[in-house]
Amino acid sequence: MTGSKSYFFCGIGGSGMLPLACIVRAQGAEVAGSDRALDQGRTAPKFEFLAGQGIGLFPQDGSGVTAHEQILVASAAVEETVPDVQAANHLGCARMSRAGLLAELFNAAPERIAVGGTSGKSTVTGMIGWILHATGRAPTVMNGAVMKNFVSDETPFASALVGGGAVFASEVDESDGSIALFDPTVAVLGNISLDHKEMDELRALFTDFVLKARTAVVNVDHPEVAAIASELHQDRLLTFGFEQEAQLIGHHVEERAEGVTFHVTDRSSGDTAEVRLQVLGRHNAVNALSAIGAAVAAGVPFAEAAEALAGFTGLRRRLERVGEAHGVTVYDDFGHNPDKIAATLDALHAFPGRLLIFFQPHGYGPLRVMGRELVETLGQKLGPEDVLILSDPVYFGGTVDRSVGSGTIVEGIRAAGRRAEHIPARPDIANRLTALARPGDRIVVMGARDDTLSQFAGDLVARL
Repeated sequence: MTGSKSYFFCGIGGSGMLPLACIVRAQGAEVAGSDRALDQGRTAPKFEFLAGQGIGLFPQDGSGVTAHEQILVASAAVEETVPDVQAANHLGCARMSRAGLLAELFNAAPERIAVGGTSGKSTVTGMIGWILHATGRAPTVMNGAVMKNFVSDETPFASALVGGGAVFASEVDESDGSIALFDPTVAVLGNISLDHKEMDELRALFTDFVLKARTAVVNVDHPEVAAIASELHQDRLLTFGFEQEAQLIGHHVEERAEGVTFHVTDRSSGDTAEVRLQVLGRHNAVNALSAIGAAVAAGVPFAEAAEALAGFTGLRRRLERVGEAHGVTVYDDFGHNPDKIAATLDALHAFPGRLLIFFQPHGYGPLRVMGRELVETLGQKLGPEDVLILSDPVYFGGTVDRSVGSGTIVEGIRAAGRRAEHIPARPDIANRLTALARPGDRIVVMGARDDTLSQFAGDLVARL
């Protein structure tokens, strides 16, 4: 479908753009792109990888958009003043959103598994991809994070997997409303909470999402999801949970330093299986239960799906252990909304040790939408000895309302009786963390939309 076309990706290094560009290139299309981070000399290995895939890279100055036949792929957030957009407009090039192109590829597959929800989408998608791969289904997988199982010297940024089978698994995004473009045969919905949109709008988007599917795989422990599930006929539901009555019921969760173990019973057959995970946290037991449900809905036998998860090695930046020095362990984590942050803190508080957290908010807009919930979550989940450091939010230019910043969040957390500091600049944050750290502490580098956070986490290990 894409083989004879030519695509130019504006912002090709983004977590959603890079894997999509790789899938399109693997299908035989001509692909090129630009990225502001490339122009600024940031995250060079990522761009070396793209070049190695036969993808042309250009400055974000319009020089890569040269022919009317090119299709410009850009997110809705890319402004008309960006030179690539201006060049495409001048030449009369067709324009597609990242989500529009992904939906076109996804909807063409015979079996389509879409993973929705506010939190855990990437991990669940990675788990589903691994189950399908391990059981011989040769899936195509589109993810927003690097899947460690598929990393190799040839594919160091394996956030996509190109397969030859009939199954396409992808996470789908509610933040820009693009979830409405996808037509899944299996729709997975784990949770609904504040992130980018208000709750009424989220409820409508996710209800429409599950209504399209042949089978909706839903977490009935989550009240918002359970309310949506109640609108579906039982024949179109595969329910899962640890607390409520469900088809797949999880029990006997054991959190260990090396991962999580639990049992799952398929109440439709009476079969029970043990699930052993190499990733931390009770929230990952919930993620695994949803992945098993999705795989079963797509035709994988229950026992095979449960057994395969023992080989799942996790995703980059999902509570990823970076290293340890002098008794201090450093983690890199994607947590950026209340649910994700709560899950990370709960997972780490299951074991002894103070937490020193550097959190970089992923934008001024999200702080306005969920600032109150962030303060509430952090006030509840931080331990009395934990220390939270907030930098200024991510800001890569453009017009944005900056009326709510990190200082406001810090004030609220302090008012809740927890320790929080606002330190705008990275070098000062590094100095503060290394000065605070003592044996037994865990340092967590937390935030989204900025690949340099991982580099910062690695540098902290070296400094320690």
